[in-house]
Amino acid sequence: MTPRLLAAALATLMIAAPVSALAAKAPKVALKSLADLPTPPYPYDEKADAEADVAAALKRARKAHKLTLIDFGGNWCADCRIFAGVIEQPDVKPWVDKHYEVVTVNVGRYDKNMQIPARYGVDKLKGVPSFLVVDAKGKLVNDGAFFALTDARHMTPQSIVDWLAQWPK
Repeated sequence: MTPRLLAAALATLMIAAPVSALAAKAPKVALKSLADLPTPPYPYDEKADAEADVAAALKRARKAHKLTLIDFGGNWCADCRIFAGVIEQPDVKPWVDKHYEVVTVNVGRYDKNMQIPARYGVDKLKGVPSFLVVDAKGKLVNDGAFFALTDARHMTPQSIVDWLAQWPK
């Protein structure tokens, strides 16, 4: 095969490949059911300075060439706690840490820190957890896919991690 034909074939494959095929491969999650998840943590600090926390996470992500995962929720939300528990699993955490700077933002009862999602064009959260994935340049990369895990309790641990694997390259 000539170099020109090889390049054309490769280009065709890249165009035909679904975006998910180009994303980072998600780790295999040992936990098969959320019923086996240890008691999920309370990840949202109600007294935190969310603006400072997000700014620090964006700065760390930029320096490390990672994505920032801004996690909006509340400790009252079972789905939020389940997500937090899944990403803390020993077979998942190293992968998440490699690709993301994770920052949690307490939204209270949808009455706190709502200026942060609004900054990215999300004027109303349709449920929690809600996520913004921001690249090192500060650009939102998961436009339209903010609310996919608001029903995390009805998902598998693997499907939660697979959702996260859509954006890292």
